Amino acid sequence: MPPLDGITVLDLTRVLSGPYCTMLLADMGARVIKIEQPGKGDDTRAWGPPFQYPSADKRRAGGPDVDGESAYFLSINRNKESVTLDFKHPEGRPVLDRLIAKSDVLVENFRPFTLTRLGLDYQALAPRHSRLVYCSISGFGQSGPRRSQPGYDAIMQAEGGLMSITGSADGPPYRLGVAIVDIVSGMFAAFGIAMALLARERTGKGQQVDLAMLDATVALLTYQAGGFFATGTVPARLGNRHPSIVPYETFAASDGEFVIAVGNDEQWRRFCTIAGLPEEERFATNRQRVTAYDVLRPLLADRLRTGPRQFWIDRLTTAGVPCGSVRNLQELFDDPQLGAREMIARVEHATIGQLRTLGVPIKLSETAGAVRTAPPTLGQHTDAVLAGDLGLSAGAIAALRRQRVV
Repeated sequence: MPPLDGITVLDLTRVLSGPYCTMLLADMGARVIKIEQPGKGDDTRAWGPPFQYPSADKRRAGGPDVDGESAYFLSINRNKESVTLDFKHPEGRPVLDRLIAKSDVLVENFRPFTLTRLGLDYQALAPRHSRLVYCSISGFGQSGPRRSQPGYDAIMQAEGGLMSITGSADGPPYRLGVAIVDIVSGMFAAFGIAMALLARERTGKGQQVDLAMLDATVALLTYQAGGFFATGTVPARLGNRHPSIVPYETFAASDGEFVIAVGNDEQWRRFCTIAGLPEEERFATNRQRVTAYDVLRPLLADRLRTGPRQFWIDRLTTAGVPCGSVRNLQELFDDPQLGAREMIARVEHATIGQLRTLGVPIKLSETAGAVRTAPPTLGQHTDAVLAGDLGLSAGAIAALRRQRVV
């Protein structure tokens, strides 16, 4: 039995940070009921291309993409049930209220005060649902002078300092290749929810989990922030090198790039042996290597470009020197290690058929999570939830559908 079996999560989120959070909870056994706008659904259902289709011949050349399923949406919504519900409609609000009453957790990522106007904020719900864990994910949190401003990943990477330290020293700042702020915000939110559920076991009471994307971004700065606090010096972009460890960066071999991560002086001595370099006293310690970086780096680059990357990786790995190739996604997913770790899962989707998705990265020895079901189609579980969980008749559901409530 997975650890969150028996926990029901009402998911009012969309796009990435919230859906990533609820996916992590679903992976660990929680039942996640995703509430979506009738006829539209989560914004990411329309994000693409790429879209996935039952088969290649189903795609009409030059035709609309609405018949396909967004690869973006599919990547972050496995193990969930989709219920379409307009809870702003007078007939929809009672349905939502009944779902809240049956839920252990509510997750939302609206701008602060949006749900307050609807009477759906934590302060409004807590007196009636004392055990409810209510998680709010927003750009700047529920307090502070910027709390009402929206949050977007690219903006948070910029305002949170990440872009200022990402990129080459002589080039412009860059955002990361994935929406790292959205993802880490979802991870912190899931962790906060798990902690709140643990606390509820002890106290019998729920609480609010307030997650600001800016806070999550700042928390990632770790040693970069530590260096700034210690010296008052604003860190600069360094490309792929490490500010405090040398050599710890990307080098070009004769046929491509690879990374060397020499973390201590013993590894340095082993590296020198494999690379055929003399163990010079001026580079003996990490402090000396960091100080003499501008002298040492060209020496290493000249030596390493004389052989192919696999030549170096095989020998350095055997010697216990951390290293690895810079791989594209095809090379990554061809690695048998991912198969051994079940990091590529296959599930049956309602319209696509066989679907590949990422696996669960947390491996629990006794209460493992799993990819159980494919991401849902829009409203796939509406009738089942309204009838099975709320006891609505077929006629009542049909009436709600005629009014476009569901």
